[in-house]
Amino acid sequence: MEKMKVGEKFRNRLKDKKRIVVKIGSSSLQHPETGDLDYTKLDVLVREICDMRNKGKDVVLVTSGAIAVGKKAVHMKEGGRHGEQTIAEKQACAAVGQARLMMIYQKIFAEYNQVAAQILMTKNTILDNLNRYNAHNTFSELFKLGVVPIVNENDTVATYEIEFGDNDSLSAIVAALVGADLLILLSDIDGLYTDDPRKNKDAEFIRVVEDLSEELMEMGKPSTGSDVGTGGMNTKLVAAKIATSSNIDMVIANSRDIKVLHRILDGQEIGTLFVGNEKIYFDLPEFVEKMHG
Repeated sequence: MEKMKVGEKFRNRLKDKKRIVVKIGSSSLQHPETGDLDYTKLDVLVREICDMRNKGKDVVLVTSGAIAVGKKAVHMKEGGRHGEQTIAEKQACAAVGQARLMMIYQKIFAEYNQVAAQILMTKNTILDNLNRYNAHNTFSELFKLGVVPIVNENDTVATYEIEFGDNDSLSAIVAALVGADLLILLSDIDGLYTDDPRKNKDAEFIRVVEDLSEELMEMGKPSTGSDVGTGGMNTKLVAAKIATSSNIDMVIANSRDIKVLHRILDGQEIGTLFVGNEKIYFDLPEFVEKMHG
């Protein structure tokens, strides 16, 4: 009973969040049967974000999917031209896909009288002091203009997302950079379990994490139920580490129903909530440097 009250207290805090970063993964944007974009989901996602804007909240969307969209556009098979897709092939697909994906987002946002902007980031955006300062100022100005920044890693010149994880870490880095107070990861899982629920029917669902201990971090396994995205629970826990260490609350929720976004902001018990910790000293550039060696 006491745990429930604590959970309710943290959930109720979500109603007052003012700056929100929403991340959606590749597998959440596509039809599993064909790999083509799911326009119904995209439309609902944009509508939910526009509704947040109408409530006076700043919103950033971190979106995956550029490589997958580009791959479909140039009719490249799953294994690339030589059995396994090379980094160069992935970057070429990203160059095509980033433009296409942004065009689609711009069109749907315009239908709801909302302006969107594209920001492509690399590791050096964070590591270089001047780049980080300029990026922060760009985000700040976009918020003042009422624009929704749409962020992706610049896969045409950088390989960190390709090698590391499905934008989970990037979304947490962006949240820290812009001073967000909530990060929502929309994925193909309900949240954090004590074990892989696909393999262990006795795995228990964890609703609230107040202390992201080393034991919990160990539970992250570099696996995912999807062959489209590259981020498993491991990358989501790394994102949680970045977010909570920056005093940002984070929620992992299932993207099966995109409308969970407004329910999360209404304080409903959806997904796993990681509670931000204001007592931790956190150096973002140092963390990014270590993360990529």
